[in-house]
Amino acid sequence: MDPAKNKFPKEISSIHLVAVCGTGMGALAGMLMDEGFSVTGSDANVYPPMSTFLEEKGIRVINGYDAKNLAHNPDLVIIGNAISKDNPEAVAVMQKGLYYCSFPQAMNRFFCDWRAPVLVTGTHGKTTTSAIVAWILAAVGLDPSFMIGGILHNFKSNHKVGAGPHIVIEGDEYDTAFFDKRPKFVHYTPQHTILTSVEFDHADIYADFDAVKSAFSTLVQNLPEQSLLVACGDDPIVSELARKAPCWVATYGSNPDNVWQLASYKTEPPWSHFEVKLRGEAFASFKTRLMGAYNLKNALAAIAVAHDLRIPEEGIAAALETFEGVARRQTVRWVVNDITLMDDFAHHPTAVQETLKGVRPFFPKGRVIAIFEPRTNTSRRNIFQDIYPKAFEQADIIIAAKPPLLEKIPPEHRFSSSKLVDDLLNQGKKAYYMESADQIAGFAASIAKPGDLILVMSNGGFDNIHHKIHKALEDLHKK
Repeated sequence: MDPAKNKFPKEISSIHLVAVCGTGMGALAGMLMDEGFSVTGSDANVYPPMSTFLEEKGIRVINGYDAKNLAHNPDLVIIGNAISKDNPEAVAVMQKGLYYCSFPQAMNRFFCDWRAPVLVTGTHGKTTTSAIVAWILAAVGLDPSFMIGGILHNFKSNHKVGAGPHIVIEGDEYDTAFFDKRPKFVHYTPQHTILTSVEFDHADIYADFDAVKSAFSTLVQNLPEQSLLVACGDDPIVSELARKAPCWVATYGSNPDNVWQLASYKTEPPWSHFEVKLRGEAFASFKTRLMGAYNLKNALAAIAVAHDLRIPEEGIAAALETFEGVARRQTVRWVVNDITLMDDFAHHPTAVQETLKGVRPFFPKGRVIAIFEPRTNTSRRNIFQDIYPKAFEQADIIIAAKPPLLEKIPPEHRFSSSKLVDDLLNQGKKAYYMESADQIAGFAASIAKPGDLILVMSNGGFDNIHHKIHKALEDLHKK
């Protein structure tokens, strides 16, 4: 399976996507449909919301993988990275001699051929930073295209095909496909790259931190010479990698040594106000509804890119004020009896810690009740077992759920939520271990008081826990 031999046909009208219900693949299918292609797809797990989204776009999705799904001999087959080489559709592609490619190859072929990519990478903050860049470009009339791993509230979508000269891509470090094990982000030729942070994650792909660091090093060292790397100078690993970049580099962060500095900030709910310096001199003041210093750094990275694109400060400021955020990133789902229920994607200990630090000042009169589900391939392992307890320092009450699908993790490598709770109790925290979403929902609703924040942190559906908590709160409020 040599990707170098993988060519595109001269004419393409029909495209089939294998594993179409993944977040990125589904968005790609939608973009291709918007471009006028005849699009079909298949997946082993066809269920809402992606199945509904694809249906609304008029894309026929087949439940299950089968060689018969390729009986119409599409001009091109895009194979997702969730597909193994022995998948029946992958086997059929090779046997039939059909043209095939990976997700990033398709992005390059159909959407980056004449647009200048803004590539946003890093362990944390990719989605929010990508969304801010896309919204700034849109707000000043540049009509960007974008492909982002979360629903942007301003657009009610995670993708868009615009007529403007820029495309914003959230570039992740997952492998490309079974026939190309390189990280997805190395396939792009960005005009601007943002690197937010480098930490260990994705334990199902990377053996250790050195492997993760090597992936980002490959990205940085192969950036185009005439491009700009906007690198978080507060992160020592990012700083180390940035020194090897062959292109222009602009650092950002709270440290005064950075080119772009988050000089100061203050919280006045619902606003965060912050001052920015450029090379030590006052640049501008901004305000946003984003919570936490880490989100203001995400905004700072976006400001650096926007400034390099000659977008004036007043345009950037107006965009930041009207930025509505990203679904599942500090998203307020409901407020019942002055109890706020918030949904967040945090799962890595750094993300958990920074999210809690960020939301804490916005609820000064109440408590933060943190509900945590370790669901990712990394968090279900005991890699960060001894690190997680410190991450919950800003929470008043912690409820840890039993990790799902633990049977897929070797016993000696499994994360223990009950141990996390024991460690938190030893630190003097109020902490509880519970196995079911129903149990957690009922308990959280019963202890919540007006002014409190119930913060649910999980990268999955968590057995519809948000609706269960909402119902429990409503039922209690009626009594």
